[in-house]
Amino acid sequence: MWSEVAKIRKTMDDRGVVKKPGLSWIAIKRDVHVFLVGDDSHPKSKEINEFLGKLSKRMKEEGFVPDTNFVLHDVEDEQKEQNLSYHSEKLAVAFGIISTPEGTPIKVFKNLRTCVDCHTAIKFISKITNRKIIVRDSNRFHFFEDGHCSCRDYW
Repeated sequence: MWSEVAKIRKTMDDRGVVKKPGLSWIAIKRDVHVFLVGDDSHPKSKEINEFLGKLSKRMKEEGFVPDTNFVLHDVEDEQKEQNLSYHSEKLAVAFGIISTPEGTPIKVFKNLRTCVDCHTAIKFISKITNRKIIVRDSNRFHFFEDGHCSCRDYW
């Protein structure tokens, strides 16, 4: 499988095809904050990552299992989980939670379709933090509340 992926990537490189990077954004007090996967350029990156670390631990205690099936990197499972932890929508959601008063709905926009892992994670996050979280991805609006999504896991 990995050799096939490598061939596809080489063909894309040879043809100059560039994969559009996933990015998410959130407006807080009329300022738009944009996040890329693994982004540490935000002024509050340290706080965001600390919050995500604590939240990740709590999510696992509640039964969350990261879905590493679609991580295309030939790395150990622990590294795959680490890679998933910093997807742009998770960064944006975390920033929204730490930057707004308790109970404030979080509204995030994403230029690509949300991955299965992020979708499941945000369901857990909505329940743990007692927040309504709205994510607009390239396909639809997802309204997360109390561990459920309006799409009923069909998107």
